[in-house]
Amino acid sequence: MDAAFYTRRGGLYESSELTRGPWDPGSQHAGPPAALLGREIERMPSEGPRQVGRVTFEILRPVPIAPLSVEAEVVRPGRRVELIEAVLSDGERALIRATAWRLREAELDLPVGVTSAGSQAAGGRSATLSPGSRPPGPDQGEPAPFFPTGEEVGYHTAMDYRFVAGDFLAPGPATVWMRPRHPLVAGEETTPLERVLLAADSGNGVSATLDFERFVFINVDLTVHLNRLPSGEWVCLDSVTIPERNGVGLTDTALHDELGPIGRAAQTLLVADRSA
Repeated sequence: MDAAFYTRRGGLYESSELTRGPWDPGSQHAGPPAALLGREIERMPSEGPRQVGRVTFEILRPVPIAPLSVEAEVVRPGRRVELIEAVLSDGERALIRATAWRLREAELDLPVGVTSAGSQAAGGRSATLSPGSRPPGPDQGEPAPFFPTGEEVGYHTAMDYRFVAGDFLAPGPATVWMRPRHPLVAGEETTPLERVLLAADSGNGVSATLDFERFVFINVDLTVHLNRLPSGEWVCLDSVTIPERNGVGLTDTALHDELGPIGRAAQTLLVADRSA
């Protein structure tokens, strides 16, 4: 079994079978490459602590299970906010482009109960993100079978799932806690941002409303907003997918950790009949 999603060799990242996605055995799930781009973004030098507040991934083409390169640059520098662009490529073509806002972190004296981990958010309703109570924790969830991909090893075996509502094979909204079973990059500890990005692209899979064997519902992008980074190893996806008859769909995912809401993710979907 591979020890990590990627192994760094020189300036390239060798992809393991753990990155394999559900749509094509030769292509990656978008979660690992998104996390690899996030790794490069958060490692960009800065004058002080900064957090990614929003990152958008434009998925230009399928990502092969092959050696990859990642490059990033600051395109809008600033003392308080900066915009970073990053590109994942196979040496010949850009595969995913990412843009991210990094915001300066500073300790503030805020009123009690207004933050995501405050009494108001944890006790009943979140004032800013996801209505309703905080989801049950991962210790109250159950594992569930993945879609029948026909592959023994892939992203579906590299992640740990605990469903507290719905599952992969039950159509409709779902709430699931996720954590990676392996490091993103061999020899490195997976960071909180990387953990979020490894999981966030799964929203359309966990909340699928259509038969996986008849339809595809592939996302062409992923946008993740974060009010804070997760605490602990689990990330919760509270997701709903809405497909339309014109072949376009949307997945909306509220993101949580065990303290409360941490952000939101959205995916634009191409919906199609496999026989077409």
